[in-house]
Amino acid sequence: MALPCRISVFTELGRTKIGFIRPKPMLAALSQDAELAQVAIAVEEKITKMVEEAK
Repeated sequence: MALPCRISVFTELGRTKIGFIRPKPMLAALSQDAELAQVAIAVEEKITKMVEEAK
């Protein structure tokens, strides 16, 4: 499986940035399983929320 997803924190042009590879398209490339797609969506939503809260 392609989880867990790595979250990167880095500096670019003097600004701190947070990035991650979106799970939904990554897992879609590996499997067409609908249940797995739902897991990927949920994971992506949670990671996005964490990143937004960290800003």
